Amino acid sequence: MERSLETQVSLAVEAWLRWVPRWEPATHRGRVAPCRRCLGSPILAAAGIGANVPHGVQHGLSTRIKAIVDAAVAAYTAVNLPMLQAELDQQSARNRARAYRPAEDLAPEFEGMPLDPEPVPGAPFLFTLAGLADEASAVLPPLPPLSDEAKAALRREVALADEYANMIGREICGLLLRHRLAVQSAISQYVEPQIEAMLAELTESLDSPFDPDTL
Repeated sequence: MERSLETQVSLAVEAWLRWVPRWEPATHRGRVAPCRRCLGSPILAAAGIGANVPHGVQHGLSTRIKAIVDAAVAAYTAVNLPMLQAELDQQSARNRARAYRPAEDLAPEFEGMPLDPEPVPGAPFLFTLAGLADEASAVLPPLPPLSDEAKAALRREVALADEYANMIGREICGLLLRHRLAVQSAISQYVEPQIEAMLAELTESLDSPFDPDTL
């Protein structure tokens, strides 16, 4: 039986709440480019996750909610938008033909994140996962061209799909308001103490840059 949108949102939040106690601050260099999925997200705002919350914590919830929106749009497209569905089917078949697909089947906390760390000036990579994926895509034949009429019709269907996605997103924002207290409680219990400990450690290292025993 198909689950209601309310049930799907509740399950996504519950999964995120089970994951948050396992979150730890990243020890590698932070990302330079902001995450377009999380930056200014109304989904995160509705859930009560502020911009000062670490990105990894934000991303874990926004990705789970995005999966709900994507599934709803996919079902709507399959029934109502035949041209867009045909185009997506061709693209899916092309993607499945790639020999290397490093961005697939990732946990929600990592889906959509950069495949490679930020480069260090003067220390180039011998290879990157993103580069290998691009090479695998380059050997595939391109999708068949569309006529001008088909392109116009496809653009109209894409606009309809976007409108439906926005509608689902607004409904989900309303549903997330019911989970704000649980979300904020988890952040206060599991995330903020780790951030405070990091800041305290940094402050201590700045106040005492030298080991007094070595002086």
